[in-house]
Amino acid sequence: MIKKTESKVSKKKAGKEPVPKAISPGTEMRKFTWEFLRHLFYTQGRALEMATPNDLYMALAYTVRNQLLERWLNTVQNYTKPGIRFVGYLSAEFLLGPHLENNLINLGIYDEARDALKDLGLDLRKMIDQEEEPGLGNGGLGRLAACYLDSLATLEIPAVGYGIRYEFGIFDQEIRDGWQVEKTDPWLGLGNPWEIPRPEIAYHVKWGGHTEAYTDDQGRFRVRWIPGREVKGTAYDTPIVGYKVNTCNTLRLWKAEAVKSFDFQEFNVGDYYGAVDEKVVSETITKVLYPNDEPEVGKKLRLAQQYFFVSCSLQDMLRLYLLMGGKPETFHEKIAIQLNDTHPSIAVAELMRLLVDEYQIEWDQAWHVTRNTFGYTNHTLLPEALEKWSLPLFGSLLPRHLEIIYEINRRFLDEVRVRYPGDDQRCSRMSLIDEKGERYVRMAHLASVGSHAINGVAELHSELLKKDVLRDFYDLMPEKFTNVTNGVTPRRFMVVSNPKLSHLISGKIGEGWIKNLKELKGLESSVDDPNFQKEWRRIKRENKQDLAAVIQERTGIAVDADSLFDIQVKRLHEYKRQHLNVLHIITLYNQLKQDSKMKGIPRTFIFGGKAAPGYFMAKLIIKLINGVGEVVNNDPDVAGRLKVVFFPDFNVKNAKYIYPAADLSEQISTAGKEASGTGNMKFSLNGALTIGTLDGANIEIREEVGADNFFLFGLTAEQVYELKAKGYNPKQYYDSDPELREAVDQISSGFFSRGDRNLFKPLVDSLLYGDPYLLFADYRPYVESQEQVSLAYKDQAKWTRMSILNVARMGKFSSDRSIKEYCEKIWDAQPLPVELGKYTIG
Repeated sequence: MIKKTESKVSKKKAGKEPVPKAISPGTEMRKFTWEFLRHLFYTQGRALEMATPNDLYMALAYTVRNQLLERWLNTVQNYTKPGIRFVGYLSAEFLLGPHLENNLINLGIYDEARDALKDLGLDLRKMIDQEEEPGLGNGGLGRLAACYLDSLATLEIPAVGYGIRYEFGIFDQEIRDGWQVEKTDPWLGLGNPWEIPRPEIAYHVKWGGHTEAYTDDQGRFRVRWIPGREVKGTAYDTPIVGYKVNTCNTLRLWKAEAVKSFDFQEFNVGDYYGAVDEKVVSETITKVLYPNDEPEVGKKLRLAQQYFFVSCSLQDMLRLYLLMGGKPETFHEKIAIQLNDTHPSIAVAELMRLLVDEYQIEWDQAWHVTRNTFGYTNHTLLPEALEKWSLPLFGSLLPRHLEIIYEINRRFLDEVRVRYPGDDQRCSRMSLIDEKGERYVRMAHLASVGSHAINGVAELHSELLKKDVLRDFYDLMPEKFTNVTNGVTPRRFMVVSNPKLSHLISGKIGEGWIKNLKELKGLESSVDDPNFQKEWRRIKRENKQDLAAVIQERTGIAVDADSLFDIQVKRLHEYKRQHLNVLHIITLYNQLKQDSKMKGIPRTFIFGGKAAPGYFMAKLIIKLINGVGEVVNNDPDVAGRLKVVFFPDFNVKNAKYIYPAADLSEQISTAGKEASGTGNMKFSLNGALTIGTLDGANIEIREEVGADNFFLFGLTAEQVYELKAKGYNPKQYYDSDPELREAVDQISSGFFSRGDRNLFKPLVDSLLYGDPYLLFADYRPYVESQEQVSLAYKDQAKWTRMSILNVARMGKFSSDRSIKEYCEKIWDAQPLPVELGKYTIG
């Protein structure tokens, strides 16, 4: 039993940089302080005076983890009760962000930790900043999965997240001479105190080889898979605690290991490399997030990654279900599995293999279990993002699964022919196998056929799935389709990221909004209060000053916190149209150059985001942004009126500086291309106004915050389709708009590339002779909308009012609401509150 006393350690005087204090023998201290020192001494093996910043962080993390484990063990105990329905969330990405501060907030012990460390002369903020970003995701998909884990725990839903423990996550981004340079992300280099290795929880995963048909003892046709290689998947568990509840769910990540990591015989005969070959080859599977899949070997590794974590996860769920007294035939009655995009869609074939081959269940019954287990979330409208694998590649790696997919396809197409007799074209379009040219397995089709529910992630996206991407499937089985608009957790993206605004809001309407975001509506009564507006502006300016300081430190660029912060941070992709933003910057620059007395609003344009290493055009856009910035930032004619910044290495950790500081949020993707977006929600939740198209969740955000509080421009999705159908000619827009032509010609002339006329030629040619994302068509409406932004910003009282209303009306966009909809529409899952009891110390 640990005794807690109220007395504190006496404080000593310290200079500007506090020195950690030694604790005299017999001194009474807080329980938290005692546990922190215990971990520093006995876990890290360090005295306080000799501790490194990482030692201090690790000791604090283990201290906080103790409180997580208390809740975690009681949660696991609670989940052994009969009749519980679990959710398994399968995702190739979980972009969690740093754990420490989020866990302190969710446990409700932030102030306690701060004060306890202060007793020792330590600064909690420095320890928080010490934590490495676990970059186990590429962007929105992985961050959404992380938000959903937070909400599942907060809503007390029994759930486990399953993914991959990548040794190296998404690359760290540096900018050299304006170009993106990818650096290895060694996030595990100094240890990960939040995970618990489970070496006793491991499963074998097969690869390659061949299959053999045989007849079992009862005369039934069976198939056995004779693999060419096997690898072992070992579990690493991370506790995910809900906000001020006792529920602490699990994120279980799989690490690939060799079944036999060292061959003693090979070593003895002098083959030292051969002795560890199995270990090296096996561990490659979970070595890096999203290997470059341009070469064939990269494609094979990526498919291997997906199958590896899916197989481990399904084997694990079946084992746990059987341990609790279940039977394979009733697996779907107690387990709901969500496929987060197509990456885990091989799960449909793998569950069929496990049920039919391993548990000897008849095909029809196994198919009933499978279809009623899975739900499929589609996250894209881009055809190239719908995964497919060539048959030779797929068959060489997963020969048994290819046979199963063929059989699923045969039976499914029989259903299609019954419904649509003689419609061979429809059968060809719906087949799980793309027969045109080189044959492919279509993973989105497999997920659609093998799931009982298919959902999009915004109202427009879900409608476009029905009308376009999955139209044939909707015609055949409309009952499967539904919509669940994405959401974000207010814990991470307000309480953690924007504590000043969160404190102001809580002081006005209480703290209930943190768990029920719709309570933000209560802010509307203060929208015209001059004092509240003044405080709102003060906090925004302080947040902008904080970001300005970080920008100065990391880029050397000095920016004015009183300028309008116009921000676009997201993955670099042509459809997200960062280069449309650049065209506007060039136009604004030209206007200021031509009229030195022009009274425009001073603006700071801030970009951030990573381009896929193999995506040349996206990397060229980053170079263009930096090229424009180099010219603009060094031109005395626009000094104090215009700045351009590319913020390097945008991630969850850095996002806490950016979202709270934004005045204007750029959500300017081509209508019909962005499935939903969550960055748009994070910006608006933090008081930024949006300039955007009617794309993804922009539509719903505009409906909620009001058309008067949203800067709309551009073609609708229907108009995009119509324009392309008629024959879009970008050259017409270029020829007819002098400002557009001037901007494009400046890029072509080498004005932004130190005289190099060839550098941006691929980008300019793409726009002039194709423009697949219709930048030129939307350019003039965008520029005009930006003029409306400037007019609105001149009236600070009006702008502040719009900002407050944006926050007040964002209640719909909580990930808590999204998870409630999944529970009601797809999973049939109920909350299960946890009481602390059996596993409690204190």
